[in-house]
Amino acid sequence: MQRRITIPGPLHDEKGRLIETGYATSLIKTYDRSRIAARPFRIKEWDYYAVCTDRFALALTIDHNGYMVMDSISLLDFTENSQVTVSRINLPAFAKRSLPPTSEKGNIRVSGKDYEIAFDNDGTVRRLYGHMDNFPKEDAICFDLTLTDAPDESMVIVTPYKDHPEAFYYNQKINCMRVSGSVKYKDKEYLCDPADTFAVLDWGRGVWTYDNTWYWGSASGLAGGVPFGFNIGCGFGDTSAASENVLFYNGKIHKLSRVSFEIPQKDGKDDYLSPWRFTSDDGRFEMSFVPVMDRSAKIDLRLICSDQHQVFGKFSGTVVLDDGRKLEISNLMGFAEKVRNKW
Repeated sequence: MQRRITIPGPLHDEKGRLIETGYATSLIKTYDRSRIAARPFRIKEWDYYAVCTDRFALALTIDHNGYMVMDSISLLDFTENSQVTVSRINLPAFAKRSLPPTSEKGNIRVSGKDYEIAFDNDGTVRRLYGHMDNFPKEDAICFDLTLTDAPDESMVIVTPYKDHPEAFYYNQKINCMRVSGSVKYKDKEYLCDPADTFAVLDWGRGVWTYDNTWYWGSASGLAGGVPFGFNIGCGFGDTSAASENVLFYNGKIHKLSRVSFEIPQKDGKDDYLSPWRFTSDDGRFEMSFVPVMDRSAKIDLRLICSDQHQVFGKFSGTVVLDDGRKLEISNLMGFAEKVRNKW
């Protein structure tokens, strides 16, 4: 079952309960932090942008996890097989911030002793810019990117949690945004050509339960010269009303049902750098995935734990649009991940 939300209105009622669950093609429901029933330290909000090409990837995060805030920059160079991730973590009392209640318009700017990250959005053009002087040591990174041509439709999902009426996840993925600008690191400059460079926004607002594992995959590029991408995911919350699995083609989404992540195993553990497979229960998403690099991070502070594997690589296979057309996809750069958080 894929229940589509079509009636605009607030996300929560006066008691802090979700009014409707399912998927939509825009932020049709209005997010209002003051209506959430849970305590503020349990509310999680973030904006995450990923720019991905055959040559490199840049990931930028600004988030507020209730009891802590985090700003993060990741740069992966696939030609040199190198990666750097630096995160700045602080307490909300010392790093106050207010993330916009919508992705449609609004600015976010955060800074610290040696860095600044800014996401500006005037409703038409998004500009991502900033720097970090110690990335990680005396090396500096700076970036200035412009994102345009956001598609008419996006993936939006309202996910509840069984037995936890105050918990929810309101999420939007905007794929296939064209990117221009540059990233400078050490003596290298990574140029972004909007003809072949694309970005995705992961916009998330919600209240999560303590222990969650999620799976997410995303790619944006061209199929026969037409902007194409996909969002696939599963693993947390009650998705009986709808999944977050969609295809993006020429500005429109094509809804998929369930997609399974088949991560290879070795010695009883996930073998992230061996080829993966993805298959859907409706036969409309059949894809192989050849990993190039695993952006992994593990934190274990007992009460707070995180084990993340965001694997970048190339997707090849077939997809079927809503009208029955089959597209052949070959070596489309993207990522797939498995993340477990206790937070």
